[in-house]
Amino acid sequence: MTSSEDKAAKAAAARKAAEEAARVAAEAAAAAEAAEAEAAAEPATAAKPADSATPTATADAEPLAGETNSIAQQIAAGYAFEGAALELGAVVVDGEIDPAARVRIPMRTLNRHGLVAGATGTGKTKTLQGIAEQLSAAGVPVVLADVKGDLSGLAQQGESNDELAARAAQTGDADWAPHGFPTDFVSLGTEGIGVPIRATITSFGPILLAKVLGLNETQESTLGLIFHWADTRGLALLDLKDLRSVIQHLTSPEGKEDLKGIGGVSAATAGVILRALVNLEADGGDTFFGEPELDPADLLRTAGGQGVITLFELGSQAARPVLFSTFLMWVLADLFQTLPEVGDVDKPELVFIFDEAHLLFADASKAFLEQVEQTVKLIRSKGVGVFFCTQLPTDVPNAVLSQLGARIQHALRAFTPDDQKALSKTVRTYPKTAAYDLENALTTLGIGEAIVTVLSEQGAPTPVAWTRLRPPRSLMNTIGADGIRSRAQSSPLFEKYGRTVDRESAYEMLAAKVVAAEPEPQPVPQGSGGRAPEPDVSAAERIMSNPAVKSFLRSAASAAGREISRSLFGTRKR
Repeated sequence: MTSSEDKAAKAAAARKAAEEAARVAAEAAAAAEAAEAEAAAEPATAAKPADSATPTATADAEPLAGETNSIAQQIAAGYAFEGAALELGAVVVDGEIDPAARVRIPMRTLNRHGLVAGATGTGKTKTLQGIAEQLSAAGVPVVLADVKGDLSGLAQQGESNDELAARAAQTGDADWAPHGFPTDFVSLGTEGIGVPIRATITSFGPILLAKVLGLNETQESTLGLIFHWADTRGLALLDLKDLRSVIQHLTSPEGKEDLKGIGGVSAATAGVILRALVNLEADGGDTFFGEPELDPADLLRTAGGQGVITLFELGSQAARPVLFSTFLMWVLADLFQTLPEVGDVDKPELVFIFDEAHLLFADASKAFLEQVEQTVKLIRSKGVGVFFCTQLPTDVPNAVLSQLGARIQHALRAFTPDDQKALSKTVRTYPKTAAYDLENALTTLGIGEAIVTVLSEQGAPTPVAWTRLRPPRSLMNTIGADGIRSRAQSSPLFEKYGRTVDRESAYEMLAAKVVAAEPEPQPVPQGSGGRAPEPDVSAAERIMSNPAVKSFLRSAASAAGREISRSLFGTRKR
């Protein structure tokens, strides 16, 4: 094709395109004229005044009150369960509270566990108080850690006032009235103001004891070896002096043969463990380990149709909060051993609440964390629900967090980069919601408000609900040390646990055996030129140096009973 022909073809194509554009423009103009004519034909009476027109919904527009209530009711529909449920509060949307939009937790799913989290001062403790009250009223026993000492008011009815009445009305609790609940006050060891509670060293086990002593994994494995040696000989380690005696024996020349085939205990590691035991004893730990030991059945009582709330008071163990939280995990492991399998039930057999849960997981060994995860997974089949309470959800390991069905998240603070990172992680763990900007909501929640999602009776997550929580009915204050002491001493548990029992244990049995095996000393004749008698040595020195020690320990299994077996956390099987 020549240059002139090519130019002609291009010109023809341009004319054709221009004609097509003109045709489209003409059609558009005709459509616009028709629309204008139709609009002009509308009767004047059909037009509404501008001030009564319904606004168009946009992303930036505020919903009207009716729309807000509709959203709240849609959210509340996800909490309309057939069976019994705990009443948490009412739905809040755009600052408006709908008392009829109730947020609840089904009783059937409480054994799927839960988390109560939030910054200091956001109302977590009062949330726990309200949960414990309703469980007790439903006949469910509760074990609750009172780390800060401000939950003792559960035992006494609250004080009504206008503010409480208004909040109860806001949250749909029309029949709110002051009420107290059956509460037992217990303390770890004998130096608290509650009923003294103890555990034996044998029952506590090496993994939990290593957590209390702050041992590393190597030292923890050595402690497990020491327990194993004692277990195979049926030696019950009741208190700290029993464990010290065994460690001293196994690191002595006489004890080396006893460790053949199962490894050895280095003097350096044993020394670390012994020093940790001394420090624990200096902090009052010796009053905690001993007898009588807590019977888990005493945590499962009811009174007058209400579940008894067992309130563990920190007391003299304030210097060792890790001992406090670890003891509660021992109780949970003990319950796992003793309770029968019940499967899914209409309401839990017991609910266990760990306050300040970060103390439980901080610096924990891998073995400890694995055992916590296993316990949380398995204990639900025994009808036991577990709630962890802490400041940040990230305080709880992911493997445990994934087992928690109910989430009650109070306000979070985002003052630092780490806080912002924790906030972002928290938001990602919630179901998606169009009703709230969760990242903003979690930092603007008021005191006594929380973002809630739970498992429905079918096991599906409920819609995310900004919730104004109901006020407790019991006293939202402490009843004081005198009130706690008086109630503890009048409790039926005091007669059972109030007096320390120091029965014969491995240490005393060993001492008695050695003394019985020793011959009576013969007097040295005067003037015979014989050597003067050596000064008396202590009983402990005679025990550890006498060859009869080895013989006695090897035969201890027949004297003290069969080999001790262990379960979760290395705790003794009952």
